Amino acid sequence: MSLPRARLLLHVLLDPTAALALSPLDWDLLLRQARRGLLLTKLAVLLQPMLDRVPPGPRHHLYAALLTAQRQAKLTHWEVSHIRAALAPLGFEPILLKGTAYLMAGLPASEGRVFGDVDILVPQARIAEIEAALLAQGWQFPDDLDDYDRRYYREWMHEIPPLTHLQRGSSLDVHHTILPPTARVRVNTAALFEDTRTLPHQPGVRVLAPVTMTLHSAAHLFHEGELEKGLRDLFDLDALLRDFGRDTAFWAALVPRARVLGLTRPLFHALRYTTRLLGTPVPADVMEQAAVDAPRFQKLLDACYERALMPAHASCDTSLTGLTRLALYVRSHWLRMPLGLLAQHLARKAWLRMRPEPETESN
Repeated sequence: MSLPRARLLLHVLLDPTAALALSPLDWDLLLRQARRGLLLTKLAVLLQPMLDRVPPGPRHHLYAALLTAQRQAKLTHWEVSHIRAALAPLGFEPILLKGTAYLMAGLPASEGRVFGDVDILVPQARIAEIEAALLAQGWQFPDDLDDYDRRYYREWMHEIPPLTHLQRGSSLDVHHTILPPTARVRVNTAALFEDTRTLPHQPGVRVLAPVTMTLHSAAHLFHEGELEKGLRDLFDLDALLRDFGRDTAFWAALVPRARVLGLTRPLFHALRYTTRLLGTPVPADVMEQAAVDAPRFQKLLDACYERALMPAHASCDTSLTGLTRLALYVRSHWLRMPLGLLAQHLARKAWLRMRPEPETESN
């Protein structure tokens, strides 16, 4: 069976039975693309009903991915229990975000979803006491955090510096909103905290309500610019839209809620690229409402995103992929910061890349 090599992973994820006709070389490429796209576990979940028909070599990799996901789920539940215990004396229930939220809420989006840290949302007014409570329980900031980095996080970002637990080695990101305060998009942060839900079997933590959770996922992908995880995050959006979209009230609330939060542009991108690349079923009237906020130069953005959302593997690249990734990287920073601050920040990053590594003594 001959499948386009550049989109082999995408094709199999959308039609898992196609994997059964792959050649050994195609299997090798499929697994490589899946690893680079952080989608190996999702591939394993989709192929699980037919794993006995997968060749032995690839099957071992897929089984290993499933076991890794099971271990991650257990560790995440354990980590959330520690976070909950650390913050309970403050009388505050943290709001879980992204992969942690999908997992703890038992959403289909969590199936095969791997992630490296726990993300929580807390009120900015309580950051100091929440930070102190976490530090007292063994979390710590990076040792190599310099004055610029501290200022970058404290003044310009939507989160404090990342935390790592001294004993468990777990990573925790503490957000006080979902986009940087310097961003061109002004998020209605107060409205975020007004639209949360408890979890029946997870007392002491909350998650964003379905519409707001979907809009956060859209903002994360199409504003933050972490496109090395882009296809994984696009599948997140697809899973959320399919799952929540079974309720017609979800679709009716989606665009109005995006307007309240200030996230109409990320929503448009989310609906456009999930439908174009993944065939996500979106009602025509919702797409029409969202298209009111379509940007200028949409065809140029299409050319960029449809290349850059593929896994960062050489087999997925065209002659323009590097340029489109760079363009979207600069765009994400332009959306995140005023021009003067952006120039200063990018210049510093460029200087750090060019600076020679300090010499170390060898034994």
